[in-house]
Amino acid sequence: MNDRHDSVASVVDLFCGAGGLAHGFKLEGFRVAAGVDIEPACRYPFERNNGAKFHEIDVTKLTAAALNSLFVVDAPRVLVGCAPCQPFSTYNQKRRDPQWSLVDKFAELIVEVRPDVISMENVPRLAEYHDGRLFERFAQKLEASGYKLWKSVVYLPDYGLPQRRSRLVVLGSLHGAIELEQPCFAPGKYRTVRDAIGAMPAIAAGERWPSDRLHSASKLSPLNLQRVQASKPGGTWKDWDSSLVAPCHRSVKGKGYRAVYGRMSASEPSPTITTQFYNFGSGRFGHPEQDRALSLREGAMLQSFPRDYEFVESERGINVREIGKLIGNAVPVELGRAIARSVRSHLEKVGATLL
Repeated sequence: MNDRHDSVASVVDLFCGAGGLAHGFKLEGFRVAAGVDIEPACRYPFERNNGAKFHEIDVTKLTAAALNSLFVVDAPRVLVGCAPCQPFSTYNQKRRDPQWSLVDKFAELIVEVRPDVISMENVPRLAEYHDGRLFERFAQKLEASGYKLWKSVVYLPDYGLPQRRSRLVVLGSLHGAIELEQPCFAPGKYRTVRDAIGAMPAIAAGERWPSDRLHSASKLSPLNLQRVQASKPGGTWKDWDSSLVAPCHRSVKGKGYRAVYGRMSASEPSPTITTQFYNFGSGRFGHPEQDRALSLREGAMLQSFPRDYEFVESERGINVREIGKLIGNAVPVELGRAIARSVRSHLEKVGATLL
């Protein structure tokens, strides 16, 4: 492969987390060159499952020269990333050193390094943050540097994710128009909770499946066990006997909080998987048929990670909160695959311009 456009593209993933986005590219045949994140817990899952080097670096301190050195030489360069979404909360807008500057930093690195193709995904509210000025500034910087951009909010069940989740996706290229592939699923044909985790072995609350340490479910108090037993798939705590309803939900203000203490529906996509999906009281995270919350493995599978994806070394204990954070914050693998297929299709069309 002597010609640059004949080489398999090289992918670097900023804010890589556990490697969901990178893994989507790997599964679609790309060479994942490196991942960058400030969290040390990301090292093992990223390296183990993607066969690429993890760099524990604060992206705000990452230089263009250092980033450029991570790519494979003489191959098209693809830079992808997802700046942490927590900064776009009301709380973080008031902080002295708001992390939303990571979006600006991402734009600066793109302009300086000039990879052939870029992709960013994030929460939809990024497009409205500060009246849209932050996202508009990001897009304008790239367009002024010669990138053709495609940007849209994407509903992920349309792309095979068994989870009701929407994300803002940006694709950009120095070599012409680029866009995300057309959806492959439609309402009524979406992948469901049953499709994703229906074959998992049954376990009880507080139990762990012997052959998979991540297929473990959190313990439930006697009261919460009664609550999950009284919960209907797709229902709310309003289905319960009044003796089970928490005092905070009986108040006028609390009556509006229905998306907690509930079971998922097996025949529909799951609710959005958060960093606390393993906790029955933190959302509608009750198993659709068993009297427990989701296991760590089930949460990962609803995020479309392969069933054998490794998140922690075999000799280390399981830190439920740490692994829950890795899974809940991850870019779903199926979205990564859709982005990767779109990038591959684009590079095949414009290959001659990469000589």
